[in-house]
Amino acid sequence: MSSIASPTLWFITIGVVLALLVVDFIATRRPHEVSMKEAIAWSAFYVALPLAFGLYVWSAHGGDRGLEYYTGYLVEKTLSVDNLFVFMLLLAAFAVPEVLKQRVLLYGIIGALVLRGIFIALGAAALSRFDWVFLIFGAILLLTGVKLLRDAIRGTEHQVDVSELRAVKVARRFMPVTDDYEGARLTVVRSGTRYLTPFALVTIAVLATDIVFAVDSVPAVYGITGDPYLVFVTNAFALLGLRALYFVLEGALSALVHLSYGLAAILGFIGFKLVLHWAHLVWPSIPDVPTLTSLFVIVGILAVTVCTSLIANRRAKPADDEELVSRR
Repeated sequence: MSSIASPTLWFITIGVVLALLVVDFIATRRPHEVSMKEAIAWSAFYVALPLAFGLYVWSAHGGDRGLEYYTGYLVEKTLSVDNLFVFMLLLAAFAVPEVLKQRVLLYGIIGALVLRGIFIALGAAALSRFDWVFLIFGAILLLTGVKLLRDAIRGTEHQVDVSELRAVKVARRFMPVTDDYEGARLTVVRSGTRYLTPFALVTIAVLATDIVFAVDSVPAVYGITGDPYLVFVTNAFALLGLRALYFVLEGALSALVHLSYGLAAILGFIGFKLVLHWAHLVWPSIPDVPTLTSLFVIVGILAVTVCTSLIANRRAKPADDEELVSRR
């Protein structure tokens, strides 16, 4: 599949992404607690921007590419919500002060953008030369979906043990760590010895999880479109809004009790779609899954996930109230 992007469009897009990151750095240069009004305003901006860009893709490059863009963006945005669960657990485990959460999230977003850029480039190069890479990507997503489903059934899908994180263990081997935060500083010098701060450890932990997320998300969007530019821009737009979205959904994320089941189904579907696409390339008589069908399936899974989560929460509330009354 040929890319819709000329070198000029690539240059402009990367320039806009870098400019938005600079704006985010300026917005977080003075540590402060994020108000709901501020978080909603930034979230609205980061939703309106990719939706408007999708209109450009649709009008300039046709409905098929526009549909691929919107479907890919929906997949990446959904996966990014699951990322927020892990970020939330890491920030809580490291007892990150409210005023520093924005900067940790920003470092995590930058790391994710760099890693996914590398993965996207490698994926594009591999897919252009070897059809069997679609089979590998499909297998990765199917295995990830099975793992998510297994962890959801066991109730261990969002458990984080800081002491067991490999990145944290390695960091502690090389440098001592202070007990207290020193603002947004990564290191401090005490008695002639340089120490890491807890802020540095949580940043390292977030960056380490970015690698895992990239392994899942890049093959997922390649299952929607083979255009490296659309893969990159959907990833970038989904990630750029994470900092603000975290504070909007911080209290509501726990209500999506069936999110892991929905994500397992979505990854399993896209994994199956990639395997089917590989088979279609080898044996043309085997049908491919149209993008519109993919969009309907993904939206349907998300709708069912949200509805069943709301029903489960509604049923759980009377049980919790009865337990509270019995304890009294």
